[in-house]
Amino acid sequence: MTSANTSSFWRDVIHKPFFWGIVAIAALLVLNVIKDPGYLAVSINPNNGNLVGNLIDILRQAAPIMMIAIGMSLVIATAGIDLSVGSLMAVSGAVSMEFLRSAGDSSSLGAALAAVGLSLLITGILGAVNGILVAYVGLQPFIATLVLMLAGRGIAKVITGGQNTAASNDPYRWIANGYLVGIPVVFLLALAVVIAVGWVVRRSALGLMIEAIGINPRASRMAGIKPKGLLLTAYILSGVLAGVAGIMSVGSVMTVDISRTGYQLELDAILAVVIGGASLMGGKFSLSGAFVGALLIATLDKTVLFLGVSSSATPAFKALVIIAICLLQSQRVRAWFQRRRRRQADPSATTAREEVAA
Repeated sequence: MTSANTSSFWRDVIHKPFFWGIVAIAALLVLNVIKDPGYLAVSINPNNGNLVGNLIDILRQAAPIMMIAIGMSLVIATAGIDLSVGSLMAVSGAVSMEFLRSAGDSSSLGAALAAVGLSLLITGILGAVNGILVAYVGLQPFIATLVLMLAGRGIAKVITGGQNTAASNDPYRWIANGYLVGIPVVFLLALAVVIAVGWVVRRSALGLMIEAIGINPRASRMAGIKPKGLLLTAYILSGVLAGVAGIMSVGSVMTVDISRTGYQLELDAILAVVIGGASLMGGKFSLSGAFVGALLIATLDKTVLFLGVSSSATPAFKALVIIAICLLQSQRVRAWFQRRRRRQADPSATTAREEVAA
């Protein structure tokens, strides 16, 4: 590869929105290594042969965020938003724990599968309610999903009777705590979902149609695309993936905390999507970018705890990191730095150009 090709390659890479998310992950890991040189160490647990370490914890923590971020990416691409995903996680966990508590068999694979299926069915139906309100009733996505965001935890409280419900089922717990070839099952499951959804939307016309809706719904309809059905599909997928995230979250402790399960994770999902390069105006999404954004959010949360940042200062710390990444992604900010470099390299040429422009 020639130097010109190499330069062009790196220029293209730098202009990828999620590139700066990867840089931020590396920077956070370096910061942690400075505090503890053994931070990145990954070892094998001699008792079970599984991998253990901070990096493994980050992968496990990122899995639920990845699920809701993938669903959020599809919704945002349609120029919508789904604020209900955190509450749907609580609903999913409540349904699972109540079902397993009633089943009472801690080793039944059938009960675990039934709990998973029932949870995804309920959250899919609730996602369809969002889609109907947006696509067929004509409500603004913000308002439609805000309603379910507020009502979702109330639904979860009704399901559990207002109590934090615990259950015992080994196959269900394995989803969140198990390992496959030494790697957490929850991360492998999230990775498989990301790959499957990415393959469907990019290997078919689905992704292009979703983006077309976000760019111009009227023009897409005139082109033969049916926006209502696609909007409904996007919100159903978001609901189902939020249900998967809820299963992952409650499965780690086998207890659903109605007030805490999925709390404010809709904000993390939106941040992950934006970090990945999606436009909140719709018409553009990147599932690989959302994947990187979810990893960044998980790494940032882990770093905050590791550095001992106080809980009161945690939101400000996260906000500063996110703002810095968004500024690095901004075309306008990068253009400003480029003008500064040109001006420092050749002040006279810059001055002449400015005089000509004047």
